[in-house]
Amino acid sequence: MLSALTIPLTITGASVALPDIAADLDAGLAATQWVVNGYNAGFAGFLVLTGSLADVLGRRRIFACGVALFCASGLISTVADDILLLNAVRALGGVGAAAATTGMSSILAAVFEGPARGRAFGLLGSVLGAGLAFGPTVSGLLVQVLGWRAVFAVPAAIAGLVLLMTPLLPRIPGERGRRVDWPGAALFTTALLLLIFALNEGPALGFGSPPVVGGFVVAAVLGVALVLVERRTADPMFDLGLLTNRRFLALALAAGTLMAVLVPLVVYLPSYLISVVGLDAGQAGVWLLMLTVPSVFLPSAGAALARRVPTVVVVAGSVAVTGTGALLLVTVGPSSTPLRLLVPFVLIGTGVGLSNGVLDGLAISTVRPEQAGTAAGMFNTARLATETIALAVVGALLASLSGSRLEGPAFTGALHATGLALAAFAAASTACVVVLFRRSR
Repeated sequence: MLSALTIPLTITGASVALPDIAADLDAGLAATQWVVNGYNAGFAGFLVLTGSLADVLGRRRIFACGVALFCASGLISTVADDILLLNAVRALGGVGAAAATTGMSSILAAVFEGPARGRAFGLLGSVLGAGLAFGPTVSGLLVQVLGWRAVFAVPAAIAGLVLLMTPLLPRIPGERGRRVDWPGAALFTTALLLLIFALNEGPALGFGSPPVVGGFVVAAVLGVALVLVERRTADPMFDLGLLTNRRFLALALAAGTLMAVLVPLVVYLPSYLISVVGLDAGQAGVWLLMLTVPSVFLPSAGAALARRVPTVVVVAGSVAVTGTGALLLVTVGPSSTPLRLLVPFVLIGTGVGLSNGVLDGLAISTVRPEQAGTAAGMFNTARLATETIALAVVGALLASLSGSRLEGPAFTGALHATGLALAAFAAASTACVVVLFRRSR
């Protein structure tokens, strides 16, 4: 649970610190966006691989390696004096977070069964929600008092404490005779990184420029190659059979959509509140509590609700509520007050909070116990890959519509367009979730 706290804390911390990082390291918008995008890309790109490694080498071992890498990355970030170095170590931190997350999820799935598993993952959701809820506020205060480097030092210190406590976890051996799918891992990670590169650099280089077009084309080719390779591999990294499990697919789609709406807003709303509304970093963090606090208190309620009503109601309803909140972002403006932002922020947070952690437990319960590590890796990969792509798309949209200057009236118009786009995506996802659940019967 303590390790889960560091994952959202470092994301929210980086988002609040972006303006100070850009000013201190003299970095442009495209380079600064990689502080967040690089971490998310490393996280999403290595989730399935680390899930497979957990099944083969042992879950506690992979968890410990991930926490150690995350801690080292945070420590190096505190002394980085160049934006390229900072982005590189942030990407390594994302890889460490991936290993820690898959190890953590698969350990919980192995230790707890039945209703206890649902409660354990509900608690996990509450801890993740706490990191999201209070991360912007804590990070804003850290930036004001100690500077932007403190937002990387604090999660690194927590990770160091977790590493010392790791021997207390149960030792769960890996599966004998199973091998790691290195070709599949290389194809997937490379394709995702190229896609993120093309989306992130598109506004600066031009979406018709050779590097950007080449990135999209090569990513698509590698995606096709990945499917062909995984079909012929004895121990594939992606168990494509899980994609025929419509209930698992619906849960993964819902989780990805919720994060695709929430995380870009958590990243870019602080910049809007600071540069357009006129708040300081600490005030922006306090205002964001309206968006994030529901994710602390509602996961347990969501777990209880999932035991009393059809699962599709909880899953599809959560996505629909979050999408409604995104739609109401069109009311945000330079003269916004906390009361004006209350409804859209609370709706977004409520949709995420009701499902946070609950979806993980429901998804893993749809597969055989020996598939828990792979399923956790695929589920989290779907969520993080969707989130990472959405973050890059939103960043590209904001940069294009604001003229690569996140300030003034152009930023407001770009934010409104982003809210509409996220709402449309959530509506389409809600419909797909309902259809998949009905067909899963």
